[in-house]
Amino acid sequence: MEFGDFIIDVDPQYQDFARSINEYLLENDCKLKMASAKNGYVVSYQYGKKKRVLMNFVFRKSGLVTRIYADHIGQFIDVLEAAPESMKKTVIKAPVCKRFEDPTSCNSKCGGYLFNLSDAQHQKCRYNCFLFVVNEESIPHIRMMIEKELECRKMSDLTASF
Repeated sequence: MEFGDFIIDVDPQYQDFARSINEYLLENDCKLKMASAKNGYVVSYQYGKKKRVLMNFVFRKSGLVTRIYADHIGQFIDVLEAAPESMKKTVIKAPVCKRFEDPTSCNSKCGGYLFNLSDAQHQKCRYNCFLFVVNEESIPHIRMMIEKELECRKMSDLTASF
């Protein structure tokens, strides 16, 4: 499987966005992994020595979706606060992380996210929290979140090496 196999299935109006994110992440030392899934491909980008996933492209009934693993969301919550209401609603409607309620439930690698958004505290599932439909309105905000998360991960790697 190659990125070209995936991009063929992307709506033509969003192919440039998907290509630009792919190029940006590869140029910034992310590793590309692809897998087949029920609704098409899952395209993942890992960063760092721990090889934690930074983001995925996945297909849903609504079209192309990005899943951003914003482990450092607290450091750039202003980006999410500036996002369209539809994106904020997606985050707010995401399920609560089960591990906050019972640390033995769910995936031990998850940990969930704890952050403040729209004057409320949220405890959200890592896998469903930042799952955004790609559209004209969301593209600049998705890109900014990806860039900020990568920037934070690079800084974490730098400080960890000292």
